[in-house]
Amino acid sequence: MRRARAGCGAAMAAWLVSAAFAACAVDTEPAPRAFGDRPGVDQLTALGRAMFNDASLSAGGRLSCASCHDPAAAFGPNARTPSPFADADPTHAGTRAIPSLRYAQFAGRFTEHTVDDEETHGVDGGPTGGFTWDGRADTAGEQARIPLFDAREMGNADAAALARRIAAAPYAAQFRQAFSAPGHDVFADPDRVVAWAALAFEVFEQAPEFAPFDSRYDRFLAGRETLSPAERHGLALYRDAARGNCETCHPSRRASSGRAPLFTDAGFIAVAAPRRAQLPPLAASAAGYPLAAQARGSEADLGLCRSGRAGLTDDPSFCGRFRTPTLRNVALRASFFHNGSVHSLRDAVAFYATRDTDPARWYSRNADGSVHVYDDLPEAMAPFVNHEVPFEPLPDGRPRLDDQDIDDIVAFLETLTDADAVASEEAGRSARPPLAGAGVSRSTP
Repeated sequence: MRRARAGCGAAMAAWLVSAAFAACAVDTEPAPRAFGDRPGVDQLTALGRAMFNDASLSAGGRLSCASCHDPAAAFGPNARTPSPFADADPTHAGTRAIPSLRYAQFAGRFTEHTVDDEETHGVDGGPTGGFTWDGRADTAGEQARIPLFDAREMGNADAAALARRIAAAPYAAQFRQAFSAPGHDVFADPDRVVAWAALAFEVFEQAPEFAPFDSRYDRFLAGRETLSPAERHGLALYRDAARGNCETCHPSRRASSGRAPLFTDAGFIAVAAPRRAQLPPLAASAAGYPLAAQARGSEADLGLCRSGRAGLTDDPSFCGRFRTPTLRNVALRASFFHNGSVHSLRDAVAFYATRDTDPARWYSRNADGSVHVYDDLPEAMAPFVNHEVPFEPLPDGRPRLDDQDIDDIVAFLETLTDADAVASEEAGRSARPPLAGAGVSRSTP
């Protein structure tokens, strides 16, 4: 069973450009290199920002990264964004909830075995890190390639198609100037265009707006804010290993180095989220299931064990495990868990408290009327579902948290919203129109 682990070993400082160049080499593509003082961090950031907001980079011409990762909503879906994504074309329907990109830069590369003296005290903490719900990308640059080329998302057919769109963009001259080798035009090599674009996304996603650390809770930690009685009680329950036990996977304390808490250990856990109501029942057999991100219809999304990482597929204990998301800005979300099956923060907290004491509240029914417990997982994977507190009932069978406890934990979690997102909510600036009918879907796996 996965134990606590702070998966935030990535440096808090911004990437050095030289390190970012090295990270850009993917598969068999030539590794980009710097040309004198080009490109600088400022160039990479500016181009990454321009592409992030450019809907013309999608095959349908109407969907940008920002369409689903709204800067006004902490780089996650806004109130009008379906999550998982759904538009007028059923072949575009997403399978996973759209995550926030804020604080994602600290995820670190995936490792199957984690040992951290501070968090796990030398004990193997298990799989940790990586990007996406199943950790299949090691860098933000690798992750950015996924939606760019997924037919359900931005829909570029190949590198040449994306390169043509970038070459036609208003910032094409800046892209050419930043990334062309002496005597060459970068647009002559589509693979190199994609590699540089991925790096620009990666550097942009390390800009200050992706990690402001300015929530009410951050101010509380700094001694510049007080919490209400309900918020303080919620924090106490959150940290109580016999009650909420949220701290195990979502650390809330500063590290010994003084590092601000990320509210995720970036580990992988099987919480057995309920199956989304819109989906048909699971197929009878787990045999032949595709990579996790390709699950459709009656197929199961098995997470880590079908992430495509070598050595994980044959171990059923990895099935059903998804990466623990940060709880920063969690109050902004309209869908929860990897599959977006729960639609309020209070229900998400209540699920942890009552999943095993009141399963009928969460799961569908079998043909005979019995509750289909863990109905989004094949039966063979049920033994690997986590049963630690707060899932574990009290000795008398009652849940660890009552209704007031749940309300107070929610009150505490609402203190984790960044200041700019609070201001956006208060000003009513969820102004993007619904994405239905956009023509290309975007549900970052």
